[in-house]
Amino acid sequence: MADPILYRKRLIPEECILLKDDHVLVRDDDKIITGWHTLKPRKDLHHGYSCYYLHEGFKVSKFYREDGSLLYWYCDIVSYEHQPETDTYIVTDLLADVIVYPDGFVKVVDIDELVTALNEKLITESTLKTSLFNLNALLEIIYAGDFIKLQEPIENVIAE
Repeated sequence: MADPILYRKRLIPEECILLKDDHVLVRDDDKIITGWHTLKPRKDLHHGYSCYYLHEGFKVSKFYREDGSLLYWYCDIVSYEHQPETDTYIVTDLLADVIVYPDGFVKVVDIDELVTALNEKLITESTLKTSLFNLNALLEIIYAGDFIKLQEPIENVIAE
């Protein structure tokens, strides 16, 4: 199967970026795993891996510092639009995110952006509900102690 074309679409700030330098490492009907370096240089974040869970509405990423140490796991709540004729995925960030630190601490961030996006009509009420539903599903997995199941596909690729 050829590599798909991936775009990252943000609502705040509004942008749609071709992820031309991401390397697709695994692709099946349920997920796409990529390896990447940051698009814009940062002091803390250097590179990582992402697993796009195509049916669950989230993307789980493992973020590394430049020295190769784990920064944290970053989970985006997203929606996917697939254009089969060009095998293009547009991954829209639905604003709410979850950070899982190496010590297990869990932090939910950017919930306020959902309200801003709704107020500014960047999202519909339906999209807001989808984002919150998917956020809840992800948090249930994490709080049940099953986050390892979402980490495993990335860990398996790294171990190869």
